[in-house]
Amino acid sequence: MKKTTNDNLKSKYLLAGLSVFCVALILISFLDSSAVAPVKQVSGFLITPVQKGINGFGSWLSGLTDNFEDAETLRRENKELSARVDTLTEENSQLIQDREELRRLRELFDLDEQYDEYEKVGARVIAKESGNWFQLFTIDKGSNDGIQPDMNVISGGGLVGIVTETGPNWATVRSIIDDNSNVSAMVSTTSDRCVIAGDLRLIDEGSLNLLKLTDAENKVHVGDKVVTSYISEKFLPGILIGYISELENDANNLTKSGYITPVVDFRHLQEVLVILELKEYSADDLTAAPGGSGVTAEPGQTESGQTEAEQTEQSESETVEPQ
Repeated sequence: MKKTTNDNLKSKYLLAGLSVFCVALILISFLDSSAVAPVKQVSGFLITPVQKGINGFGSWLSGLTDNFEDAETLRRENKELSARVDTLTEENSQLIQDREELRRLRELFDLDEQYDEYEKVGARVIAKESGNWFQLFTIDKGSNDGIQPDMNVISGGGLVGIVTETGPNWATVRSIIDDNSNVSAMVSTTSDRCVIAGDLRLIDEGSLNLLKLTDAENKVHVGDKVVTSYISEKFLPGILIGYISELENDANNLTKSGYITPVVDFRHLQEVLVILELKEYSADDLTAAPGGSGVTAEPGQTESGQTEAEQTEQSESETVEPQ
């Protein structure tokens, strides 16, 4: 109990002392400035560091608040910039795709101009067989657009293949790289005839087989252009196939064989042109075509290299049609 009373007395004495001190300060403030100067100096000496500390702490708090606001602003701006970068990246990708599509369409336009004697319809590739190559694929145009089986398909500067089957709004195309494809061809500079045979193993190396070339006068050279021949049963004449990349004499010393590099990129086909005209083939083509002598199918064989019996059997079993 005594301890409590003593604490109360101490508090009262402290309060009374502070009150007296404050009154004294008030009275001193009314005195002449010269009289209070020492007091001001003492108070300034004591109070100024405290004010500086308080001001510094306040400035630090203000700077910290500003930093938080700046960080939030930076996060917001960074988010906006990230969204803008994503948008620009998407737009850039679309522009690249549009530019590539424009390039392909220009190639098709140039190809259309190159073979302007034929009526054509453009189509997009919508499906293909498994694998890296477009040896058998489907396009988005069909009989409703005038497309029929055996019509020629071109793209990328030259011959792609031939239509094998049609529906109202689709058609199947077998390209010349397919293992079952054989095309009667000729060297454009000499009209010497040959056969271009598809081989999926060779196309991995960017080549196609060139077989049974008749070059009695040795005028055919590497780099010469190979086109479809006039004696082809299903392919229109003069369509570019590729360029000779290798050539050597056969064992019989009567014909030559080698390889050609096709002009069409059979790994990245997207758009094609279908020529809306069928080849009108007759036996007279054998003598009417330039170059007199040439390679024809063996007796009893079609242009695809099958015998008539094999072709009939294949047709009945609905397998790949001969070209």
